[in-house]
Amino acid sequence: MSSIVIASLSWHLPDGTPLFENLDLTFGPVRTGLVGRNGIGKTTLLRLIAGEIAPTAGKVTSPGSMGFLCQNPEQQAESTLADLFGVQEQLAILARAAAGAATEADLAKADWSLEQRLEMALTNTGLDRLQLDAPLGSLSGGQRTRAGLAALMFAAPDVLLLDEPTNHLDRAGREHVVDALRAWPGWVIVASHDRSLLGAMDAIVELTTLGARSDGGGYDAYRATKSAEIAPAES
Repeated sequence: MSSIVIASLSWHLPDGTPLFENLDLTFGPVRTGLVGRNGIGKTTLLRLIAGEIAPTAGKVTSPGSMGFLCQNPEQQAESTLADLFGVQEQLAILARAAAGAATEADLAKADWSLEQRLEMALTNTGLDRLQLDAPLGSLSGGQRTRAGLAALMFAAPDVLLLDEPTNHLDRAGREHVVDALRAWPGWVIVASHDRSLLGAMDAIVELTTLGARSDGGGYDAYRATKSAEIAPAES
């Protein structure tokens, strides 16, 4: 399967108010920007695709594995970058191997490319100056967000689902995220208001109170279409 297919999807708020009703939508295997006004349901849609919550009705059919980065991800302050990447055990094995103290079982399990791949993941998100034993509590909020993205990319899911990944980042941090997603070879769906990030997307899906509309021409094409629709109404 080469698409995420959303069929007759409905989801209601706890008080019964519908957020989505009979939504039909398809995401192709490209980088897609998800746009719409605040409160329209972008985060909820990402959570439905990720399988974090269940629809009231309808279904989401997704290929492969999902990696979801929410806004302001919760991270234990005392945990380290290595914990975030889930590589503590492997790093300990490599350390024993470097010290000549590795067992045969260690050597059989050792991931010899690990350190190079970790370095690449951190470099791609502008965190190459950080040490893997750095406590997450010592990082700025923007660094923690980028570390979460780096760890997600390191895990290499089939689909990246990102909710406002450039929120609260400075200009340099936003540029690192945009560059990392431009270089990412896989599938991305990113909810954002950041025009520079949306400009790196191949397609745009806009959520409205009427449902969803897709534009396969990227953000510039989407803006041109919106401007053309608004112009007659303003004349």
